Amino acid sequence: MFRYLFLFLSFSLLTASATFGQEPIDTVKTFKGDIVIFDDQSWAYLEDLNFDGIMNHHLHSLLMEQDSLNLIQTWDHDVCYTSDRKNDLSKLTDTLWVCLLEDRYKDFCMPAKGIVTSRYGIRGGRYHNGIDIDVETGDSIVSAWSGKVRYAQYNDGGFGNLVIVRHDNGLETFYAHLDKINVHVNQVVKAGQLLGTGGNTGRSRGSHLHFEVRFYDAAMNPEQVIDFEKHVCRDENLFVHSGLFQKGAKVQLEGDSDSITQVAAVAAPVVPAAPAKKYYKVRNGDTLTAIANRNRISISKLCQMNGIKPDGVLQAGRSLRIR
Repeated sequence: MFRYLFLFLSFSLLTASATFGQEPIDTVKTFKGDIVIFDDQSWAYLEDLNFDGIMNHHLHSLLMEQDSLNLIQTWDHDVCYTSDRKNDLSKLTDTLWVCLLEDRYKDFCMPAKGIVTSRYGIRGGRYHNGIDIDVETGDSIVSAWSGKVRYAQYNDGGFGNLVIVRHDNGLETFYAHLDKINVHVNQVVKAGQLLGTGGNTGRSRGSHLHFEVRFYDAAMNPEQVIDFEKHVCRDENLFVHSGLFQKGAKVQLEGDSDSITQVAAVAAPVVPAAPAKKYYKVRNGDTLTAIANRNRISISKLCQMNGIKPDGVLQAGRSLRIR
């Protein structure tokens, strides 16, 4: 028994050295599990060293059967996209059933309860891969579903302070522009658990939460799974098909679970959507002229949409509609 335990620990320590780049010097038993201590005084749980990153093995096995996809999913703490954006779910040929509220983890919680200020889709000539939620700096940002933290650090690609959680249901969620991060990589979190606080870090104009829902690195419209007005998960079932990952894909909320599971998928029609409302939060020193120029809108239009007068006083913190 002890011989096999010794061999297991030895193999795990070799894996730790290859994975983390530091030399493991000791193992310690704790009430939360065995930990490995490295020569730079850092440490990691032994169970984390052997974790392959797959949270939903049944779903993963179904995806791996589709050879044409060549999907990649690793457990990398230093990159946002573990496939380097090479996963193309628009080539998905089957429709897969995903249980969003799996038996062990039935809870769902809104990551933030502010108003939506920018939706998924084209914005300013670029594609906006998530939903922007208006929050104040310091507001609590929580995990939408239970899962495990894969990424928790400053991202210089525009996200600022970013937390990524990989969930038991097979999805990943991104929480960007945070002021502070309150979790660490490999940490197991429950739905509603604090991840950080709202902020204005990275490429951001005003404090808000940029929230994304991804499936094997491919972005999908968060409104496909979450009702941002009622603050609930739309359905316990999600039917994953190629149409969810096409540019401009429209949210579809109906489906026959008996006939749609693992059958050929029909791409969702691309329907031009009405321009989404967009808001700007007034900051100290702002003027109507400056706000109008910055957002390419006339002062008269700005006043008309917000019911204010050109000579009125702007109060810091107020949200003005700019589109």
